[in-house]
Amino acid sequence: MHAPGAPGLRWLGLGPGWLPTRGLWKLQRLLDQHAFWAKGRSLSALRRMLSGSAAVVSLWHGKRLVGFARASSDSVFRAVLWDVVIPDDLQGQGLGRQLVEALLASPALAGVERVYLMTTNSAGFYQQLGFELVEGQQLLRRDQPGSAAIRLPISIACRP
Repeated sequence: MHAPGAPGLRWLGLGPGWLPTRGLWKLQRLLDQHAFWAKGRSLSALRRMLSGSAAVVSLWHGKRLVGFARASSDSVFRAVLWDVVIPDDLQGQGLGRQLVEALLASPALAGVERVYLMTTNSAGFYQQLGFELVEGQQLLRRDQPGSAAIRLPISIACRP
């Protein structure tokens, strides 16, 4: 079963059809087992991640979570796909294509001018879906000190 927007997972940690399938725990397990970049995310961090994502798609086979993807976007100019995950034993069956196509068709991304993504070893898969390697651009990264859960109080003063 395909769940565009994944509302049950996104808001309450439930499975498809709002069924109590421990969806958030299953998402954590999927990421821990099949996404080296997402291992060790806490349930509270996953809840915040889901609520802050512009689009979320989950793919279920019965009560088994068999795919997940999400995107951030300004809904006009730019979007970025994140955490596209299919278990290793199910890859090559078109499930990843379903996830990416559902994200691209979601209202938050449908009219966006440009969609980006980063991948370590799946560029060929994304190129089959119309993504292109970008010459002359470099990926830059800045790790924030401390945990993402830490929120420092800030004040900003603007002068006319």
